[in-house]
Amino acid sequence: MPAYHHGNLRTTLLAAAERSLRQHGAGQLSLRELAREAGVSHAAPRRHFADRQALLDALAEAGFVRLGAELRAAIDAAGEQFRPRLRAMAAAHLRFATEDAALLELMFAAKHRPGADLPGEVAAAPIGLMQSLIEEGQAQGHLAPGDPERVGVVLFATLQGIAALINGNLIPAELLDGILETAVDQFIRGARPD
Repeated sequence: MPAYHHGNLRTTLLAAAERSLRQHGAGQLSLRELAREAGVSHAAPRRHFADRQALLDALAEAGFVRLGAELRAAIDAAGEQFRPRLRAMAAAHLRFATEDAALLELMFAAKHRPGADLPGEVAAAPIGLMQSLIEEGQAQGHLAPGDPERVGVVLFATLQGIAALINGNLIPAELLDGILETAVDQFIRGARPD
């Protein structure tokens, strides 16, 4: 990465932190190392992040914003029918969860960390999209009536479980598309009205 010269140091540091997170995990993130990579003094990052935890929290917040945007884009591009919209959302979530596993783990750890400053609406937005899609399926008669939050938790747990199996190399990544199709089919069949 070229050294930082002008512009937004905060954005540069967050991008470098995300790359480092992917390669080495959260335990290796260092403000000093990020400053070196950006070509600034070791004190410069402290203008944007009071400490390493503030950097991790900002990285988690940016992750939730990105996940929400990716889910929204996938749903919007899928057209009007419920099943393609559900499949697109599930595929986008699984792509994020398998390509950015360390970031997703950091995001949910930050959300539940005591004293976390992560805005609730930022963390809730991706889950809210899933819940809205469940409500849409219920309103159209594709899914049984009931608490959309509970139904959404089942879908979310299914997607997270699939991602964990892929990320843990328990299932080959090339099987992901077929597993996704099966999961969406099973979910719709299981949540369908009687």
